[in-house]
Amino acid sequence: MKLEEINCNICGTKEYTIVYPALDTNAENVVKRFKSSGDEPSKDQIVQCNNCGLVYVNPRIPPAKIIEGYSEGTDERFVSQASAREKTFNRSLKKIEKYVLKGKLLDIGTAGGSFLAAAQKRGWQVHGIEPNKWLCDWGKKNYGIDIKQGTLEHNPFEPNSFDLVTLWDVLEHVPDPTDTLTRINKLLKTEGYLVVNYPDIGSSVAKLMRRKWVFILTVHLYYFTPDTITKLLNQCGFEVMLIKKHWQTLQLGYLATRFEPYSKLICH
Repeated sequence: MKLEEINCNICGTKEYTIVYPALDTNAENVVKRFKSSGDEPSKDQIVQCNNCGLVYVNPRIPPAKIIEGYSEGTDERFVSQASAREKTFNRSLKKIEKYVLKGKLLDIGTAGGSFLAAAQKRGWQVHGIEPNKWLCDWGKKNYGIDIKQGTLEHNPFEPNSFDLVTLWDVLEHVPDPTDTLTRINKLLKTEGYLVVNYPDIGSSVAKLMRRKWVFILTVHLYYFTPDTITKLLNQCGFEVMLIKKHWQTLQLGYLATRFEPYSKLICH
């Protein structure tokens, strides 16, 4: 598979500095690589824009192949943590509801629908989009929620129709964050809100661990900091109101299996 060279998604600049060189140029086995619980340490070349500072994978697999990978396959390990994720999302919703009145929400990249389930119990009118067919079916069977299969690009909604749109650990996966955020802006009501959760490559832990940081993953195409996410959001018409840490509840056994590849890396 031929990799593609891309420009910076924020400022369009071609010039970059290599942060981490490629360790492997084999781009095959897309279905196995791109899934919700993808935990394979990245071997891609990761670069930083010389102009705005955005960190991203370049070159990379073509977007059509990425979406194809996310669409197929099963992900039993991810949904095994559904109840723990619901607890996390319930806490998050309590904080969100301090700013947004309960209304109509859209969760993009909703996986099995745990956030939608938590929101629905709290009185929200919920809608979700998820590329993976198996996860959409899982959400229907286990939560009774009809999740639209595919991407935002292929699932149009009425403009100005949502009070809240959420991206929980999603924006770093999408091939074109600027396009995604621009589409979201059109879907939100004038007083609507967007919640974006992402791993911060500017954190002290990320700087200390460098390439061994647990979020340097094959499934991540972009690596944001508070500065670059703010630049991106402002460019797409958003005003950033609040940036704060987000803690997720997961079972210890699940975390152990997720971090196993890194325990090996750290020892070397």
